Amino acid sequence: MQLINAFGKALHHEIISGEPDQTGARALIDRRVNASFPDNFPSLSGFPSPGRLVNIAQALKPYDLILTYNWGAMDVAMAHTVFAKQFDLPPLIHHEDGFNEDEAEHLKSRRNWYRRAALSRASSLVVPSRLLERVALNVWQQPRDRVVRIPNGIDTKTFAGKPKPGALRVVKRQGEFWVGTLAGLRPVKQLQLLVRACVGLPENWHLVILGDGPERDSIQDAAVEADIAHRVHLPGAIDDPASVIGMFDIFALSSKSEQFPLSIVEAMAAGLPVAAPDVGDIRNILSEDNRPFVAVPNDPFALGQMLEELAADTDLRSDIGAANQAKACSEFDQSDMISRYRALYAQAIGREF
Repeated sequence: MQLINAFGKALHHEIISGEPDQTGARALIDRRVNASFPDNFPSLSGFPSPGRLVNIAQALKPYDLILTYNWGAMDVAMAHTVFAKQFDLPPLIHHEDGFNEDEAEHLKSRRNWYRRAALSRASSLVVPSRLLERVALNVWQQPRDRVVRIPNGIDTKTFAGKPKPGALRVVKRQGEFWVGTLAGLRPVKQLQLLVRACVGLPENWHLVILGDGPERDSIQDAAVEADIAHRVHLPGAIDDPASVIGMFDIFALSSKSEQFPLSIVEAMAAGLPVAAPDVGDIRNILSEDNRPFVAVPNDPFALGQMLEELAADTDLRSDIGAANQAKACSEFDQSDMISRYRALYAQAIGREF
């Protein structure tokens, strides 16, 4: 949606969701942008039979550029690979930004084989992280000149602004400090682990988890079991993270699997120190000052130790936050990301926009 809004009226976008009832991001599209959600496109799920792939390929014919995202759209990439010449299909660029819970720990060999075949005629494969770049080259065996790494970017100036406490349904009281996170409440985020990691923090330190999802009740149960339910808050998802993330004193992540989490960059731009597991590109994303607070994955005690050390030292939090903010502004501003995507897409379709 960032890119759609940045490209403005220069392009018309038709968006096909693999989960048609999950289109919450639709609300983020600028009203001046020409975008639609057609409901007559073949389903993205099902057995990849020749007939189904033919139907998908025929549906790709009217466009100038096809953009596919993650495993859920891999059948579209396969249909394009098989029938691109026969139907004179437009170029396709595939994007991978991470894995679902079923591949969080180990990639599935059948899927790896399928990816290799499905991506063999893609113009480019875009990844945000160094880890995914290595996977694309070594596991999916994609040619070096086809794999493009473009780090995620954000509007760093907006996230560096003052927070708006009224935007959140939780009041930060005098003398309170917050460990905060932004995450979908899904198993791969391991938010119960984050609850346990906060047990040793002083009584005036609270955990605020912004997001929605199926794990909400389980997270609340973990807080009750740890006897810190009065210090754990789940106010739901927030439409404008930039308006509230600055209310946190420490940003924390507990995921089993990540690649290039935007929430880390958002926290950095807001001037926060981060405690997180050593997964994906997190260690490389953070400033050098923050790297001692990257914990062993899947270990609530290691993460808790990092949180307790940061909570005990106001100056340390401030110094790390300043270093993170400087790095976010210099390396992860959205302007560079947008210009790189614009150039990549323009090259694929053969014209500037």
